[in-house]
Amino acid sequence: MILALLIAGTAIALKSRTAAPAQAPASKAAIPALEFLAGDLTVVTPRDLRQTITVSGALRAVNQAIVKARVAGEIREVLVREGATVTAGQVLIKMDDSEYQARVAQATGALQAARGQLDIAITTRNNNRALVDKGFISKNAFDNSASQYAIAKANLDSARGALDIAQKSLADTVLRSPIAGLVSSRSVQPGEKVSADNRLLEIVDLRQMEMEAAVPATDIAQIKLGQPVSVRVDGMPQAVVGSVTRINPGTQSGSRSILAYIQIDNPDGALRGGMFGEAELTLSQKNGVLSVPQSAIREIDGRTIVYAVENGVLTEKVVTLGLSGNDGTGAAVEVTHGLASGAQVVKANLGNLQAGTPVRVAGGAAAPTAPAARKE
Repeated sequence: MILALLIAGTAIALKSRTAAPAQAPASKAAIPALEFLAGDLTVVTPRDLRQTITVSGALRAVNQAIVKARVAGEIREVLVREGATVTAGQVLIKMDDSEYQARVAQATGALQAARGQLDIAITTRNNNRALVDKGFISKNAFDNSASQYAIAKANLDSARGALDIAQKSLADTVLRSPIAGLVSSRSVQPGEKVSADNRLLEIVDLRQMEMEAAVPATDIAQIKLGQPVSVRVDGMPQAVVGSVTRINPGTQSGSRSILAYIQIDNPDGALRGGMFGEAELTLSQKNGVLSVPQSAIREIDGRTIVYAVENGVLTEKVVTLGLSGNDGTGAAVEVTHGLASGAQVVKANLGNLQAGTPVRVAGGAAAPTAPAARKE
């Protein structure tokens, strides 16, 4: 009886030992797969990578002019208002010119009198020259007549100058536009009395706009004249293209930045003065390089890695990085070693990931678009 029990116990133990290994694979296969959305992954392909900086500023017209009073007087007519289109040389303002007409008449009379005095002086000088040659008058008498001639000639020149000034003042009572453009401001009304140099109108030419942007001194060496710039303007659906036309030779006090001036063609007048814009300037560029989103880079135990999916399993890839910038999809960094074209990389930090975890992708293949929300 005891022998039978021992034999039965041995048989049960052997059966348990042979069954245990068979259950181990089943337990290992039960490890859950990590599920990604297609938008969580990106496919590494050659791209053009640009290192850029973004600067901002307000737009203003390159060509603008302030119309000021050139003489004092009363405003009689203002022929334009804000928003009016004007051409170069167009009459904008007329002032009361009665006083200046009188000054011209006065100067004209003085000129005629000076001419009469000069004629008399010429005749006297010529007569005295003949008389002194014949000894009828002294040399001093001739010298006096010569001096009177010089004085009369100087008076005539002075009268001509006075008439020119009076005529110019009369012409300055009519104000014309110095440039073609639009009236942006008007600060005078008919009937007002103004003094010389009073600001009356402002004209802007919107065909060429300019943005003044402060560039950090550390980056200014990479900004060149003629460099193309992409500018996004508030209220405009698309970015516009400009170029760097000027760079200030000095730095701004306080910020130590340097002003660069970006000019933008505006033939249809869609851009207006005072609009706010953000300009993206390219500092350096590499074409056809492998890049990954900046958010995909992880630093673990002193190693720079990305997580990639290979044969349905999550793996760690130690990478060497190069230029940081924008590859057309957002912030990205060049990978010089560690990845091959076509690799599937996890785009963002999705928490604690473990290499070797099986991976299942929901929604199809990886797409190089912005990351979607991870499926829980």
